Amino acid sequence: MLSLRNVRAGYGGKEVLHGLNLAVPRGAVVTLLGANGAGKSTTLNAIVGLARCSDGSIELDGVPLTNGTPDQALRRGIALVAEQRELFGGMSVSDNLRLGGLLRGRSRAVAEDFEKLLDTFPRLRERLAQPARTLSGGEQQMLAIARALMARPAYLLLDEPSLGLAPRIVDEIFDIIRRISGEDTTILLVEQNAMLALEVADYGYVIETGEITFEGDADALRGSAAVQESYL
Repeated sequence: MLSLRNVRAGYGGKEVLHGLNLAVPRGAVVTLLGANGAGKSTTLNAIVGLARCSDGSIELDGVPLTNGTPDQALRRGIALVAEQRELFGGMSVSDNLRLGGLLRGRSRAVAEDFEKLLDTFPRLRERLAQPARTLSGGEQQMLAIARALMARPAYLLLDEPSLGLAPRIVDEIFDIIRRISGEDTTILLVEQNAMLALEVADYGYVIETGEITFEGDADALRGSAAVQESYL
């Protein structure tokens, strides 16, 4: 279980999250919905140590994670795919992928995962030698997700995976998210397209100005008049 309890967090002394509570059980897909600036990305950043917590706690299976570093979070099994994707544009697709498995060292399992991910993302296999910056937006998103999966994380944090992508590519990305969730990877999904997010999620939260204002299973959120009016 990944849990955030009464978390206050932000950047440079400016608080963005005001006592946020959120739980992500193992094996679930949980989505965090909200308007731009509500604190969705800050929630993910606080989990991996990119936003500073001034109060509250973040725990993974009861062990503190508060104010750690991205490296520590990754070693604990939490990988973030940031909204900006943060690929190494001058490096090849192959090298970007291999960097994702760097903490695991060199092993047969890493090599097998590399091949498995190329089966999951066949477009990347066709472009292994290309610099990452030459990929389309959809292909870059696929590479960012695949690179995170090379670490074999228990928890995958996805920040706006559909942002700026054509509808056909969005459908492809979400098909992949469904497949990942069926392979024992827990997902915390921040997504602008609430309808799509609730189609793949088991449970959801709505965040407004740094606080959770509504939560429930995906069906409950889809059936909420307030959620429908604001996000669907």
